[in-house]
Amino acid sequence: MSALNNLLASLPFMTPERADILISSFWPMVVATLQYTIPLALASFAIGLIIAVVTAVVRVMPRDAAWKKVLYAIARVYVSMIRGTPMLVQIFIIFYGLPAVGVTLDPFPTAIIAFALNVGAYASEIIRAAIESVERGQWEAGYSGGMSYFQVLRYIVLPQAMPVSVPPLSNTFISLVKDTSLASLVLVTELFRVAQAVAARTYEFLLVYAEAALIYWIVCLILGLGQERLEQYFNRYRNRH
Repeated sequence: MSALNNLLASLPFMTPERADILISSFWPMVVATLQYTIPLALASFAIGLIIAVVTAVVRVMPRDAAWKKVLYAIARVYVSMIRGTPMLVQIFIIFYGLPAVGVTLDPFPTAIIAFALNVGAYASEIIRAAIESVERGQWEAGYSGGMSYFQVLRYIVLPQAMPVSVPPLSNTFISLVKDTSLASLVLVTELFRVAQAVAARTYEFLLVYAEAALIYWIVCLILGLGQERLEQYFNRYRNRH
């Protein structure tokens, strides 16, 4: 550890004290990333993806019945409201506003709900565009084979739409990992919250926040490599068919 300290201290604008701060704060930030940031992003994305699929299906299904028109209107209003308001405001409404009507949530569930609603709205547009990119002839082929609308959607359209939606959905997840820093404002002890505590204690704001940014970048870099592998898999699958 002393060798690492000496190495860091030899860098420009670095002192032994600053090197100690970097070394001592690195592991707590990594732990916060593994315990809160990544689980928060995964849980929010999984729930949001379910919301997105349902919303997208509602947006593209034929509106030949009154109840379908009502669902379509609800889906449109939901997407419009989420995309038209800042995520920070949404988090504050859930955490600080809902207690006024008797609904009190802990910080972590608050963050999951807010992030999931955001993912659901934005990802629904991605999935909707992917579904609509499938040729109309694929629908007609399914209908001619005696399949219902939802059977065609499940067995023919969605498998073709999935590879198209992987890159933008992956970008959405990577953005979500960075957006989890907003959860620090409702007391979730994720990576940025730990960085704030260290910076407030040491007054080394630039140093500590730069270290947090580096950890975010490393996580997103790893996720980006995973995205490339996933795209290659789907491209091979599509080429075989």
